[in-house]
Amino acid sequence: MITGIKGTRFRRAAAVTVTTGAVLAAGAFGAAPAGAVTAPTIAAKGGYVMNNGTATTLYKKAADTRLSTGSTTKIMTAKVVLAQSNLNLDAKVTIQKAYSDYVVANNASQAHLIVGDKVTVRQLLYGLMLPSGCDAAYALADKYGSGSTRAARVKSFIGKMNAAATSLHLTNTHFDSFDGIGNGSNYSTPRDLTKIASSAMKNSTFKSIVKTVTTKQKVTTSSGGYRYYTWENTNKPLLTGYTGTIGIKTGSGPEAKYCLVFAATRNGKTVIGTVLASTSIDARTADAKKLMNYAFAQ
Repeated sequence: MITGIKGTRFRRAAAVTVTTGAVLAAGAFGAAPAGAVTAPTIAAKGGYVMNNGTATTLYKKAADTRLSTGSTTKIMTAKVVLAQSNLNLDAKVTIQKAYSDYVVANNASQAHLIVGDKVTVRQLLYGLMLPSGCDAAYALADKYGSGSTRAARVKSFIGKMNAAATSLHLTNTHFDSFDGIGNGSNYSTPRDLTKIASSAMKNSTFKSIVKTVTTKQKVTTSSGGYRYYTWENTNKPLLTGYTGTIGIKTGSGPEAKYCLVFAATRNGKTVIGTVLASTSIDARTADAKKLMNYAFAQ
């Protein structure tokens, strides 16, 4: 698909050369003017890309339009966990039946956590970000929210997510869930999500997790034995199919359609961006590749 785009761009350039040959000839040996690269067309309703080092906007389409975010919400879930004071990533969390009941009831993506297993916080973060486990998200919200009941702790955790958005000065973002299975008021924008992701990528643990393609994690069972969980990243098409990709997170849903928050580094330049409400898994990957090609060309 990318080859076709380049081919189109080449043919267009050739046509321009014919009609404005004299003009081009005069500057044939000069550098191409800044911004000469044609902005791509993407399938997604909204898109945004910035230079992660300078925060310079490189592309925008409905960048400040509020849209459903699907599981890209989990970027903020991980960010809130990793921001906890005195965080112990090796602390163990016992998997509750409520977590598995929740993913079954919602037909949600899951890390297939088994009730009674003792899973570390670090492992839960892998289960959250790679297979997009809503059960892992629930476990983390239950552990890091405050309150005497599970419902109170979950509400508290979502409050922390919104407080984190406020601290980043994001006025078009609101969370009403810990995983993106919203209750009618879970939204962000391509620009806001990119800023959330950029902030999260400053954490070395987060950065290491989101660029992992597959992982095998050993956990303790309720009987004192052990088992292994093997998780594959839902962002594998980009991580293995676009040189320099370093993350970050996919999302999907009936309202969200197909979303992707992405980042890549080439020649010392890191670009980071978001596409929301694309038309398919393949389309969101193609959208991200187009936008990164465009961003790196600038």
